[in-house]
Amino acid sequence: MSYLGVDLHTNSFTVCRRTKQDKESIRTFQIARIADFRKTLRKRDLLAVEATGNTAWFVSQIRDRIRKVTVVNPFQFEVIRRSVKKTDKNDAKTLAFYLSKDMLPEARMKTKENAQLHSLATTRDKLVKQRTALINKIHNVLNSYGIKFKKESLGSEKGLKSVWAYEWDVIVKIELEVLIEQIRGFNKSIKILDKEMVEHGQKLKGHESLTSIKGIAGRSATVLLTIIGDVNDFADENKLAAYFGIVPRVSDSNETVRHGRITKHGSKLGRTIVQCTLVAKRYSPYLRQYYERIKSHRGSGKAIIATARKFLGIIYNTLKNGWVFEDFPNFVLASSCVKK
Repeated sequence: MSYLGVDLHTNSFTVCRRTKQDKESIRTFQIARIADFRKTLRKRDLLAVEATGNTAWFVSQIRDRIRKVTVVNPFQFEVIRRSVKKTDKNDAKTLAFYLSKDMLPEARMKTKENAQLHSLATTRDKLVKQRTALINKIHNVLNSYGIKFKKESLGSEKGLKSVWAYEWDVIVKIELEVLIEQIRGFNKSIKILDKEMVEHGQKLKGHESLTSIKGIAGRSATVLLTIIGDVNDFADENKLAAYFGIVPRVSDSNETVRHGRITKHGSKLGRTIVQCTLVAKRYSPYLRQYYERIKSHRGSGKAIIATARKFLGIIYNTLKNGWVFEDFPNFVLASSCVKK
């Protein structure tokens, strides 16, 4: 049995093979020649590789040839790697060494469907941000001519058409025509992605459970599930909250412990939970009362984050127990979920 550390890049990868006798050998392969690397693998080998853009593909090419693949969390591994000079060979050697000691921080790998839907959601998020930038530009043009306009209405066809209710100079008119046409293109693309996310997201385990929660629609449920993956990977709701990045920073100096703002670590796409919370608290007396109580002495900003954290706990238990709500505001489960 050997321990293989792989430093993976777009076009090539460097491999360190470490034996039980601590002997090492280094070799670099081109991605296009991965078949040559497969021939060097043995059924009892263990392999470690960092999670990068093409890791899932790489793992799919060699998984059947070895005993186990460990996908390493790159952020946690960075702490280990700082002690050595960063080169492809050193990274591969470090991976092989810590693999042999069973000391590598593993990353969570998404299923193929989860990964594809997560990529779709990420693309949608980028399109929405680009559309927002163009909407802001139109709003600024209108403001510069003293025209008061509701910015949010510019995302709709009706709002875009209403821009032409005013007389514009030739140059300004051309600029607005281009901006409006681009926004229409984004609207069309986002609509297509929304349809696919809702349609394919329904096949994900837990989708019915999440959409039974008032405040989580089909698309949002898909986004949340692509981030969470298998809820059993999290020991408790606190671990899930940390994964989403909605736990407070804690600084401990001498005997003083200070709790600051949220860490903001984790998936930025996971901030969908905040938007869902804003809707859910309108329907749920429990969440609304909790929000108002925190708001009264800590302000609305901290209150919504605290409520999102509470809401995420509900989501965790819903997925963990396979609940489906008949009446979420009153926390009534569907009869099929009630244990007799």
